[in-house]
Amino acid sequence: MTSSLSLASFYPVAHTVLKPLFPQCLWTGHEQSPAIALTFDDGPHPLHTPKLLDTLNKHNILASFFLLGRCVQRSPHIAQAIHQQGHWIGLHGFDHISFPKLSPDQLHQELHSTQISISQACQIPPEAIIDVRPPNGLFTPKSLSLLHHWSYRSVMWSVVPEDWVRPGVTVVIDRILQQVKNGSIIVLHDGACGGEDVVQIVDELIPRLQDQGFQFVTINQLWQQSNFSTI
Repeated sequence: MTSSLSLASFYPVAHTVLKPLFPQCLWTGHEQSPAIALTFDDGPHPLHTPKLLDTLNKHNILASFFLLGRCVQRSPHIAQAIHQQGHWIGLHGFDHISFPKLSPDQLHQELHSTQISISQACQIPPEAIIDVRPPNGLFTPKSLSLLHHWSYRSVMWSVVPEDWVRPGVTVVIDRILQQVKNGSIIVLHDGACGGEDVVQIVDELIPRLQDQGFQFVTINQLWQQSNFSTI
């Protein structure tokens, strides 16, 4: 995601509008359950991601990582570590190109190349890597239709604290605490933009959310909880 001006106040509004328009996507978990998902985009990063994994392990938390194919090819051992530690892995494209800019063939190649890169790094079947989060949060009805046709699952968000512009650790945490609710999907970044602060954010955020009674689950667990039998 990119931004020249702060859009932090826009995302809750966008979520409210878009969720009912595109119900085939995973926007949240069950609103009666305190289960929430920490998700990380744009990795794996050679410096930020290993430290983030150590922090998640310290708190005994499982998260979900939406990886870029090019970054996986650069740091396959880190992608492997993400998988080996039990975290859920999804696709974020190969080069972080917004889906609306791609032709159907280009989109398919972006996803397939990333799927293969993750499969080879983690030694898991390509068909097991099916969750997709569009780069920059941008999609069209056509791109969602294509993802469904190709048997991918579209994963969106409900809490976006705009950490990639680095407004400050305290600001990011405060935004999350103000917006989080049962079923929330929280988006943070462990890549080149935002990854500098992600360890401190997560280390402070997890116990504060646990103190409020929230439980951390993976995106796959939210899919199962949401009973999307037709996806």
